[in-house]
Amino acid sequence: MRFVRYGRGGGTRLGALDGDSVVDLLDAAPLGIAPALLAAFADMTRLIAAGDAGLQAAKLAVKTAPAAARTPLAKCRLHAPITPSLILCSGENYWDHREEKPEVTRKDPEFFLKTGLGVIGPGDDVLLDPAVTKKLDYETELLIVIGKPGRHIPAARAHEHIWGYTVMNDVTARDRQVTLRPDGSSVYNLGPGKNFDTCAPVGPAIVTADEVRDPQKLELRTRVNGELRQNNSTAKMIWTCAQLVEFFSTFVTLQPGVVISTGTPGGTAWGSDAELGGKKPMRKDVAAAGGYLQPGDEVVCEIEGVGRLVNRVVAG
Repeated sequence: MRFVRYGRGGGTRLGALDGDSVVDLLDAAPLGIAPALLAAFADMTRLIAAGDAGLQAAKLAVKTAPAAARTPLAKCRLHAPITPSLILCSGENYWDHREEKPEVTRKDPEFFLKTGLGVIGPGDDVLLDPAVTKKLDYETELLIVIGKPGRHIPAARAHEHIWGYTVMNDVTARDRQVTLRPDGSSVYNLGPGKNFDTCAPVGPAIVTADEVRDPQKLELRTRVNGELRQNNSTAKMIWTCAQLVEFFSTFVTLQPGVVISTGTPGGTAWGSDAELGGKKPMRKDVAAAGGYLQPGDEVVCEIEGVGRLVNRVVAG
């Protein structure tokens, strides 16, 4: 199933996609539904925590939904499908992204946090605030949504804890993230480079794990103003989704609604920025960025079978 959050009557409603319609789960709730499940139909995190019982109830609601519970998707203003307080992030998880920037040696996944205060939804504007950055960059990433709590989860059982997937654009202030020393080495500051208003577009929907046959076989693309900038596959991840669940659960107990971002491939604007140590990739299937994001740019982040996230950059 595909779940969305959308605006209605000044509030946010939870819906499921059914063809070209959004089925409002509360409006479609079957008579006699358990109170806990009815509450889950009003909140994405509660629905996720409800597990299989929540999914089965949602499927029944969609199947029996009256016409009054359906709204054409084209008429819905979608919000981010989930608004986590924090996003657990893994950087440098594709070899070609490592190769396009200053070298960093590590044996474990890069671990940083992104604040939920920066989450926006599909169609929302990404602000280019000159007080924050002059080098605003894009990063299309597969976002894992945890459904079952756990700590020290072995990779072989990670699938039991994954509820679904969505798309995130890990918008980055490169001139905050990296500084080059005179000797050519670099200093990373992931806190300010990754955290600011509108730094995390997410959406458009959460696709449940049962609809994603293999999360390591998904095509991933980024287009800026129609120009193909990133073109890769999740098969090229250094650490798989399962391995990242294992890694992050070493440190914290993963709870329903926790999200893990899995890194971006090469093709970022950073790769074309010699001032920050970028090394322009020699690929013929993508266009090398002529510069960083500017007001008016449209960024399309697309992952096969998961979704197409579109946002426009505006002056902040």
